[in-house]
Amino acid sequence: MIISKEQQVQVNDEIRDKEVRVIGSDGAQLGIMSSAKALDIAERGNLDLVKIAPQALPPVCKIMDYGKFRFEQQKREKEARKNQHIVELKEIRLSLNIDKHDFDTKANHAAKFLKDGNKVKVSIRFRGREMGHPEHGLEIMRRFAETLSEIANVEKPAVLEGRNMLMFLVVKPVK
Repeated sequence: MIISKEQQVQVNDEIRDKEVRVIGSDGAQLGIMSSAKALDIAERGNLDLVKIAPQALPPVCKIMDYGKFRFEQQKREKEARKNQHIVELKEIRLSLNIDKHDFDTKANHAAKFLKDGNKVKVSIRFRGREMGHPEHGLEIMRRFAETLSEIANVEKPAVLEGRNMLMFLVVKPVK
């Protein structure tokens, strides 16, 4: 019974339906009755009448402590937000004449980013005469993807866009 923010919840006197199906505070079905009678039962128990299924025929209402229900719902939402991980995009810049050790260091940084659950954007910027040899850039990108092939998949293969060659890597899904 998760109620979205857009869906307006009707409580007590806001319920204008002639007849409603009522569920008691213990979860037992109390049957179909007029909304006035259901509200009377809820007030005798010092509780609220809450419409939980307005689309049903007749609408379903539950007798509950609405304040406690809202508090617990907000607590669950807060907990869900706390456990949520936002995927960030991290960038690794390579160059056309990168040395072996620099290449390995950049690969290790990319592996660390991927293990943290982030996407990695690998880029090579071509300067001057380097534009004449995009195949060297493709070779470096291929080698980089191959180095990280155990932990990463290529989401978007290397593509030359203007003076930059870009490739996107994502972490492999756990089986």
